[in-house]
Amino acid sequence: MVAVSADQTPPENPSGIDAADTHDDGPPPRWRLLGPGLVVAATGIGAGDLVATLVAGSKFGYALLWAVIAGVVIKIFLVEGAGRWSLATGHSIFEGWRRLGRWTSIYFGPYIMIWGFVYGATAMSASALPIYTVFPQIPFIVYAIFSGLVGAALVWIGKYHAIEKLVAVFVGLMFLTVVGSAAFAAPNVLDAVKGLVPLIPEGGVINTLSIAGGVGGTITLAAYGYWLKEKGWYQPKWMRVMRIDNTVAYIISGVFVISMLIIGAELLYSANIAIESGDEGLVELSGVLADRYGGFVGNLFLLGFWAASFSSVLGVWNGVSIMFADFWGRVRKKDEDHPDRRSGGKYYKFYVLWLTFPPMLLLLIGKPVSIIIAYGVLGSFFMPFLAITLLLLLNGRHMPEKWRNGWLLNVILGVIAALFLVLGINELIGAFSPG
Repeated sequence: MVAVSADQTPPENPSGIDAADTHDDGPPPRWRLLGPGLVVAATGIGAGDLVATLVAGSKFGYALLWAVIAGVVIKIFLVEGAGRWSLATGHSIFEGWRRLGRWTSIYFGPYIMIWGFVYGATAMSASALPIYTVFPQIPFIVYAIFSGLVGAALVWIGKYHAIEKLVAVFVGLMFLTVVGSAAFAAPNVLDAVKGLVPLIPEGGVINTLSIAGGVGGTITLAAYGYWLKEKGWYQPKWMRVMRIDNTVAYIISGVFVISMLIIGAELLYSANIAIESGDEGLVELSGVLADRYGGFVGNLFLLGFWAASFSSVLGVWNGVSIMFADFWGRVRKKDEDHPDRRSGGKYYKFYVLWLTFPPMLLLLIGKPVSIIIAYGVLGSFFMPFLAITLLLLLNGRHMPEKWRNGWLLNVILGVIAALFLVLGINELIGAFSPG
């Protein structure tokens, strides 16, 4: 078993009980390479992220490899900030936002409701597509609805440790299939090394910014602090463990994204093959893999496609539901440790239902343009919202001085905030542009 020691190594635990669950005040126990970082990274890497990187590889080859690596680093800093706030203060990220003023709630409330309504349909569709591709005898909508119902059932009681183990299985499937497909594509090492030079190809500014800033999750990054608490990592003594957990998890997610870039560069860019920009692009890619390496490889990739999509269902149905429970419990003036503001509470279950059943209407009637526009606008400005509020929180008076940002971290978060503002403005312009 791979393990690292925390700041101190405790005596042996013959009972076998995870010391993370005992909530004692002693040193953190030995830590296994499986934690909330893996959940947040797996949740963030969905079908849309795989397609975005695949399209970048098909258009520019390895030229944006450096941007993929930059994106991994960006997410490490953002998630570390969310985790550091939670461990150092003992408060959730939403409690931190409330300390910045009521404007954060005015933004977050509508955002989480609209986002959940549209994302529910998107996630169910993405999970259904690879299954429907292999077994088209049953209508697509049946697979989509079934995916949502299964996801809701698996997270209903909110047992984090069970969800963590399920996500680990899906990460294993993704590693086998996505990284395996990249190995079949036989990456050109020399071209890949050239792609480490930070240059923006002609016509690739937006692609570059999107790859660097947009791959790897949005609202689920802020859920990291909640998963830390569910795991039992709840005090500053877990800071070093949290940082290792987060870094290792995003390195793993970076391997997935780089693998998709390799596949796009070797199979599509070199053969001048264009694919769809939506989830259908992954289905098309499975066909390309099947034509070149056989049906088994094509179907194996579809399995990875499904694992990436359904792990996002589990992560969002659990993590964002906890965030909603915390938000609504605060609105109802309940104490921060009240069960209704935790996983498995009534507000949590309400949002699980909200993610599952209302979005089925969108599956039946299609996605209304006005909702899509609202979702795109709000969604594009969540990441700058997260980056800017973290910059304020991690330097504010509520943060213990020991754990505040230094000047270098402030510069990095400032650059990240500016990057996401540019992406958000571009998304805003695109949402309201004709055609």
